[in-house]
Amino acid sequence: MPKSICDVLPAAAALLGAPGAVDGLGLAQSVDAKDRVAVVLVDGLGWHLLPELAASAPLLASVLAGEVGRLTELACTFPSTTPSSLVSLGTGARPGEHGILGFTLNIPGTDRVLTHIVWRDDPPHAEWQPLPTWFGRLQRSGIAARAVLPAAFMGSGLTDAAYRGAQFRPTLPADDYTAQLADELRAAPGLVYGYTAELDTAAHVFGIGSQRWHEAAARVDALLTRLVETLPPGAALLVTADHGGLNVPPDARVDLDADPRLGEGVRVVAGEPRVRYLHTEPGAAADVRAAFGEALDGRARVYLRDEAVATGMFGPVAPQHLARIGDVVVVCTGDAAVLATGHEPPETARLIGFHGAATPAEMAIPLIVF
Repeated sequence: MPKSICDVLPAAAALLGAPGAVDGLGLAQSVDAKDRVAVVLVDGLGWHLLPELAASAPLLASVLAGEVGRLTELACTFPSTTPSSLVSLGTGARPGEHGILGFTLNIPGTDRVLTHIVWRDDPPHAEWQPLPTWFGRLQRSGIAARAVLPAAFMGSGLTDAAYRGAQFRPTLPADDYTAQLADELRAAPGLVYGYTAELDTAAHVFGIGSQRWHEAAARVDALLTRLVETLPPGAALLVTADHGGLNVPPDARVDLDADPRLGEGVRVVAGEPRVRYLHTEPGAAADVRAAFGEALDGRARVYLRDEAVATGMFGPVAPQHLARIGDVVVVCTGDAAVLATGHEPPETARLIGFHGAATPAEMAIPLIVF
């Protein structure tokens, strides 16, 4: 597999001297052994978006010009969606192994759909995502691993699944987030993790390339610039992302709840607009696949579950996670999207920017080393 988001924390751990950590990214070739490493994940900072972002982001423009930092292309895991990517970052494993296989998933044996970003205690965290994280591994080896995250994230299922074992440093909206990250990095050796969502939020709500998106890019760039300027001796900063994205025009959207042919035989709808998991009534999978294949002619790849797993796009899929994948899997190509207005909040259909599928625009992410 190409170098990916799964390699970031093991490489950071190797820089910190953690036993068993493998520097698969070759960081040690350009970075001396460090006693403190910051990893900042910028949600939505796709590789293919960097040239457009650079117009509003002086530091990123300097990185692209080769004037500062070391820039490398990585891939996120599939689906190219935040819950899956965050857990792949934290565990170093692909979604088929850790089980967070999409933005929303059907809970097997029920008609319930779990939305990972609002997951609290049910299902139990360690049952739904059983793998250890690199935060926990570092802690157990005697190396501090701290995560500076919004207080609202504390106690959630996704926070535990992705960052289990970290020392949490909660922040409030009024806090100076950059200063808190910098303070943690200066305070003690080890790993410090940070996350910012505003670029992705602007892409979803206002569109990639919009004025609001560029304003968000400028704020993110300012955050990173301050971190670079305050890096203490013996520290490295790694900046990466969870996915890229693209805008989906109105005429490229299909609403499965507005076409009776597409709802026939479908029991549960999960996933997200760029990757749909359709759990079907007994015996209906082949017909559902045919209906979606016809409706999305040339705009999506439509698989039965076993076919989707056989492509390897999820990585090895643990047997206990198989049923979380739909009986039919719809993976959009180009700029298409499959809405589900009868199953999802109305604001989903109003979004402009999307991600989740396997196009380079969605899957390619940067790693910037300062």
